[in-house]
Amino acid sequence: MSDVIISAKVSGPLLVCDEGLSVWGGVDPATGQIIDAHHPQHGKSLAGHIVMMPTSRGSCTGSGVLLGLAFAEHAPKALIFRENEDILTLGALVATKLFDHPIAVLRLSAEDYDALAKETSAEITETHLSAGALDVPLSPKADTLELTDQDRQFLAGAFGEAAQVAMEIITTMAVAQGATRLTDVSRVHIDGCIYASPAFLTFARTMADKGGRVRVPTTMNAISVDHANWRAQGVAEEFGLPASQLADAYVEMGAKPSFTCAPYLLEDKPKQGEEIAWAESNAVVYANSVLGARTVKHADFMDLSIALTGRAAQSGVYLDGNRAPERILDVTVPEGIDDAFWPMLGWLVGQAAPDRIPLIRGLEGTHPSEDDLKALCAAYGTTSAAPMLHIAGITPEADLAPLPHADRVDIGPKDFAQLWEGFNQGAEKVELVALGSPHFSTNECNAFAYLMDGQQVSPEVTTIITLGRQSLAQISKSGVKARLEAAGVKIVPDLCWCSISEPVFPPEARTLMTNSGKYAHYAPGLSKRAVRFGSLSQCARSACSGLAPTQPPHWITPE
Repeated sequence: MSDVIISAKVSGPLLVCDEGLSVWGGVDPATGQIIDAHHPQHGKSLAGHIVMMPTSRGSCTGSGVLLGLAFAEHAPKALIFRENEDILTLGALVATKLFDHPIAVLRLSAEDYDALAKETSAEITETHLSAGALDVPLSPKADTLELTDQDRQFLAGAFGEAAQVAMEIITTMAVAQGATRLTDVSRVHIDGCIYASPAFLTFARTMADKGGRVRVPTTMNAISVDHANWRAQGVAEEFGLPASQLADAYVEMGAKPSFTCAPYLLEDKPKQGEEIAWAESNAVVYANSVLGARTVKHADFMDLSIALTGRAAQSGVYLDGNRAPERILDVTVPEGIDDAFWPMLGWLVGQAAPDRIPLIRGLEGTHPSEDDLKALCAAYGTTSAAPMLHIAGITPEADLAPLPHADRVDIGPKDFAQLWEGFNQGAEKVELVALGSPHFSTNECNAFAYLMDGQQVSPEVTTIITLGRQSLAQISKSGVKARLEAAGVKIVPDLCWCSISEPVFPPEARTLMTNSGKYAHYAPGLSKRAVRFGSLSQCARSACSGLAPTQPPHWITPE
């Protein structure tokens, strides 16, 4: 069966993406060009095309970037998926329904998808997809959604116009997902407060002006500026002002200004089995996998919609049957691993399971810290669309039986060697050490302060840690902040590396060093800089010497 999720009459050339794409971080929001250096279609443009991909992946901010592309007249005419997809579908829904920028969305059967991928152009109507000799009948997704009396009151406007719009978004997407009911959630984490284009502010301001107010406790992701200091940091008014206004709009609607991409570091953490609604891909993966809470990877705009209603579609990994592993990954752990192993493993796991939940075996003898698991989950979220993973002997639901059709893949030394090479394309000389993607924890700040005690950042290197306000308060009280600053390390709250911009990002830097697998993946496209990657101790040495290591760590065996 091939379904029309969002109807629009369009025609145009086909762009077939061999892999899923994170539109945020992987696409230039001003032009629609694919900037993900690791993607097979790097350099191609989404603008004006009918874009095919198995599903999307990566950041939940992709929905907002797609809306921004629509406002800029650089959006695709249609999106065609083979698997379930929510992030870009939601962006297309908001563009089509709220702002009159139609983007068709189809979900094709595997047979129809493969046949279409051989064509060069296509035409889409409400009832048919045509391409060459191919003619595919389309039908709306069947509506099996049962609503409560209160859900219907939301739709009737009883709780205000913003809540009404929010419930319309929720129910439309719930039908597309095949959900049969909605569920209550206990908390929300907003991802749409990153200012990736004016579209983000337009949406938030529209909902605030319609009287939007959150109904459940709601935290906020990292934003695009240090809210209190952006002017002093030299950020241009034309960027800093709307970026801060975007954050203010969510605070006005009742969200807590936590401004962190790692809400699992906050004191009030979700409990196992708790149904929550988080956006921000790394946080979703961590919440499901490590905490055992339940949330699908909610896209930007859906996060606010759920916050305004307290309701979410009961689909995906909210349901027991959808949390089981569908691929088994057997990992050969090299001897003598350091902390660089964990983000590299996360990236490799995502590559090996880009569209399904994996069970990782072979780590039973390891003892990863919370920060190790944070790094793993964040890197996994850059290369996989799945909202969680299991690690045998470590994560709380790893004893779930794999699905009967689950297959098996090996990850071994050669994979780490190849990835090390891919993550270290930059020059030996580095001008920036970038730490805190996701936001640094207090333990990571403590560890880096220990490594830097008695040493000094080179005058030719800028070293920056990004972190949340709670962590900043804790390291300020403990004296760790003073130790880091005495060594020449800069501490920047509120924003993170995936939302940082010049001049906070040093304009003179040409090569950066990071310990983050997530940022090693995104930085080439986002910052237009070359990247070096290594452990935290290697980052400390590079901060002091200005040089990246010339050889991989001893646990990585060259091919």
